Parts: sequence; C-alpha cells; structure tokens
Amino acid sequence: MTDSLYRTMVASGDEADAPPRVRVEHRGDRAVVTLDEPRRLNVLSAPLVRQLRRALTDLDADPDIRSVVLTGADPGFSAGGDLRMMDAAIDQLGAPEGAADIWRWIRREFGGIARLIAGSDTIFVAALNGAAAGVGLAWALTCDLVIASERAVVVPAFANLGLIPEVGTSWALTRRLGYQGALAYYLRGEHIDAREALRLGLVQEVVEHDRLLEVADEWCSRIAALPPHAVAMSKPLLRAAADADWSDALTLEEFAEPACFTTAAFADSVRSMLS
Repeated sequence: MTDSLYRTMVASGDEADAPPRVRVEHRGDRAVVTLDEPRRLNVLSAPLVRQLRRALTDLDADPDIRSVVLTGADPGFSAGGDLRMMDAAIDQLGAPEGAADIWRWIRREFGGIARLIAGSDTIFVAALNGAAAGVGLAWALTCDLVIASERAVVVPAFANLGLIPEVGTSWALTRRLGYQGALAYYLRGEHIDAREALRLGLVQEVVEHDRLLEVADEWCSRIAALPPHAVAMSKPLLRAAADADWSDALTLEEFAEPACFTTAAFADSVRSMLS
C-alpha cells in the first residue's frame, strides 16, 4: 500500500541525513532553541518541524530545565508553513483519506508542538527577531511570554492564502484583541510592527535587536529566582483561569483548516507564490 502523505512527510522529516534545522543551546537551568533555516526564513519544512518537536520534548522531560527561549536565525523568526509541502498536500486531496491526511499533520505535528508548549510546566519565552507568520506565529503566541526585537513583524497571512487562523491563533487573538479586533486583524492582513504589536498586547516587551536574547535571558533569570514549584504550578493555573476552551478552539481549527486545502483559491495562491 502506498504510504500516506502524512507518513511520507514524517519519514522525510526524520531522515538520518537531513540537515540540522534546529539548534539547541543549554545554559544551565535554561535553553535557547533556534529555528535555523535562515535562507528560507525558517519555513516550517518537515525536517524543521520534526527536529523541533524532538528538541522540545527532550527539554520538557529534563527536570533541570526551567525555561526555554524559542527564537529564529536572523533575519526572521519563521515564515510559517512550507509552500512546497502545501502544494504536495493539494496534489494528494484525491487520495483515499483526502483532507484527513492533512488533518493528521496539522494536529499531530503543528498542534503537537503547540500542545507541548502550552501543557508543559516549563516556561517558554518567544523571542521574535523578525517576521513571524502562520504556524510559526501561532507557536510564538502559544508561548508563556513574547518579547520582540524592534525588527519584529507580525504577519497575518491566513486570509490571503485562503486559510483560517490556525493552531490556536483564533484563541490567542480573540483573547488579546476581542472578537471584532481579531476579525479586523484577519480581514486587513496588514503587517504589524513591534511597537503596534506591543500596543495591541500581542507581545510583552520590545527591545533593541542586539539585546533580544539578553533580555530573554533576563526573563529566564526571573524564573530561576522563584521557587520551582511556584512557577511550575502557576503556569497551568493561570492558563486554566484565563479560559478553559483553548483545546476546543484548537481542535475546531484542525478540523476546519483541511477543508481550505480543497479550494481553488488556496491552490492558486500557493502555486502563484511558487512560480
């Protein structure tokens, strides 16, 4: 039997000779994880996604790691989904499982990383060093804190591709912007610079680009200075107190987004961008 698209993408992401796309630097009680495919603006290729998931799983399981900084190799944080992968997905829509195969990747890989970040007792600090779009932006908004370089740009690319807010983004945006603000954000599709992102509450701090990791480390030091149990227990408490429906919102997105892959508008957008 022919392998499904999901199995094929997982296998390609797990190839032993795949180039490293994620760097992990341990610094005592903290770690810095860098998305590292700068020539493609850290696009979420299968190797990058699978390597990131393994790296975060290992860090989450390490009792000595209390905080993780997630950033990108300059000049961007992440351009989001891989258009080549999307094009392959469009070609497979006539396969026996159709959009269900895409759903598996979105839920297990993209959503799996989001759930790991949200469900871990470890504090995750997103350090936006440049443009953040799509699922990369979703992961950043899922982190417990977001700090931004003055060069950071929030890129709401969903509508222009014919997609919906994804991987928890609908939850994050409505909680920060309200329904009308989130809808306006979606419809405008305009890039948001770091200062405007701070005003909107999408990030907690804006700093000089060269000081981004230094400031992220200062947040890690604040975490390290507090009793481990207090921070570990406060994270799930505050998340639950903020809203109990995050998982439901994420699940709804995962079922809805594969349907977007069936539209001609989405296929045309992907292929025009590849041409």
